[in-house]
Amino acid sequence: MNTEDRSQGMRKILIVLPLLFWAMFLRSQVAPSDLGSAYRLASDTGIVSKVRERLVQLALQNPGYEIADHYVTIAEYNIRLARTSWLSQIILAGNLNEFSINPAVANGASVYYPRYNFGIVLPLDIFSRTSNNSKIAYEQYQIAQAERRDTFRLIRGDVLERYEDFLYSQGRLQLQYEVANNAYEAYNKAEADFKNNLIKLDQLNLLNSRYIDETVRKLEFLRDYNVSKIYIEKATGKPLDEVVDQIRNEKSP
Repeated sequence: MNTEDRSQGMRKILIVLPLLFWAMFLRSQVAPSDLGSAYRLASDTGIVSKVRERLVQLALQNPGYEIADHYVTIAEYNIRLARTSWLSQIILAGNLNEFSINPAVANGASVYYPRYNFGIVLPLDIFSRTSNNSKIAYEQYQIAQAERRDTFRLIRGDVLERYEDFLYSQGRLQLQYEVANNAYEAYNKAEADFKNNLIKLDQLNLLNSRYIDETVRKLEFLRDYNVSKIYIEKATGKPLDEVVDQIRNEKSP
């Protein structure tokens, strides 16, 4: 082997070694089996619907829904107050004749009558005011009920939308793992062919670049998967894997 062949061989080694180290690093990234019990959930259609409803139940413990519920309770109390508000408008009045209290003051004089009297003062608008106050309180109650229903729909829609985003990210990540693995196998084969002088360095570099691109895309999809999972847990206040494990245990005999 002459000096030129040796120098070309050394250049090939210097080029291939960094590629090998990079491939080994990418190969060591998180595998699907390490992503938790929620991974591949879409394939288990028997529990997906149960997970949806469980997530909604957890999301309804959101303080926003509790506040709406308390507003309904306040509106109920206001209806009761409005129905009995007429009592506070009634005025009772009465007086006693001085001679009835102390007959000695009369000194034998005639005693004036009546010796006492009582009266009730009723505002002229007592009935219309009570009726209108009751109607206003009832309408406020209906508004509180509508706001609670609207809050329920918003919370339910939000958590279900986040769950669908999670399933989408999960399926996309699963497919990308397969694409990245295929690219790695193609690169491995090309590496062996390169050692046997069956392909040129440009072909090896091309397959290595494709594998790197697919692996980077896999890492991006993994990030999207983890973020979608975080969004669900933020809405429910509970780890998604824990929810899935509980439902699967409920299915077990």
